[in-house]
Amino acid sequence: MEENIKREGNVKELNDYLDFLKYQKNYSDYTIESYLNDICEYLDYINSEGLAFKDIEYSDIRFFLMYLKETKKDNNSSIDRKLSALRGFYKYMANEGIVKSNVFSLVSGPKKSKKLPRYFEYNELEEMFNVPDDTPLGQRDLLLLEMLYATGCRVGELVSMKVSDIDFGRRNILILGKGNKERYVTYGEYCEDALKKYLNDGYKTLNKNNIDYLFLNNNGGVLTERGVRFILEKIIKQTGINKNISPHMIRHSFATHLLNEGCDLLTVQKLLGHESIKATQIYTHVTTDRLKEVYYQSFPRAKKDD
Repeated sequence: MEENIKREGNVKELNDYLDFLKYQKNYSDYTIESYLNDICEYLDYINSEGLAFKDIEYSDIRFFLMYLKETKKDNNSSIDRKLSALRGFYKYMANEGIVKSNVFSLVSGPKKSKKLPRYFEYNELEEMFNVPDDTPLGQRDLLLLEMLYATGCRVGELVSMKVSDIDFGRRNILILGKGNKERYVTYGEYCEDALKKYLNDGYKTLNKNNIDYLFLNNNGGVLTERGVRFILEKIIKQTGINKNISPHMIRHSFATHLLNEGCDLLTVQKLLGHESIKATQIYTHVTTDRLKEVYYQSFPRAKKDD
């Protein structure tokens, strides 16, 4: 991320905004890097058109959208993401008095087709659980998988976990979520076994710098979000699963499996740390087949006897 910041180092407002996202909004490095890339692409376009980013008008944004759609061939989701990044950037500058108003607040993104969350079947997760070996890094990787699935936490929440925040008696962990909001996540017996083995063995080898963070890299430093993604990609390549993997897919699996087993939506909302129930409702669509199966198995007049 530092290289990209230096590339646009003459834009003080952008660097100040990145600091705001990191230290005030508590956004993860991965999210900040995504915002940075999107805003830099916009600034490059503005510069190529001979425009000043502080004096942008609505008509200029329309041409930028045309550029993304027709020249860059961006899809609707990508365009909407970039608009969101720019809307936040200009809102910050408006609040700081750098620009008169947030001109991007007048722009609505293109309609997106709703995508159902992708998730793993339980047998696929079991296959991944069987990949890590018993080395210190293997113990860490198994715990990483178990913790993501057991708690449904975000990858940023995972890498920020500290040993001192774990209540071993109650099997829960205090984590810092989006917007600096704290919540407890619970883990079960499989995760507990992986956690105890890692802390009593592999963690002692990896923790060369005597730090409190739970997930460490080979050099004894804190594992990064990018590192987690690399580990998961490495694991799935050693399975027969023909799916791309991301930490969020395991989070989706956590929520979907809970609902399939009869957990209510409000509880899943709390476990995921969603502020709004709307964010959790996407999972109701993927459980429809399971609901039909339970209906036909349980309802007395669902089908006739032969």
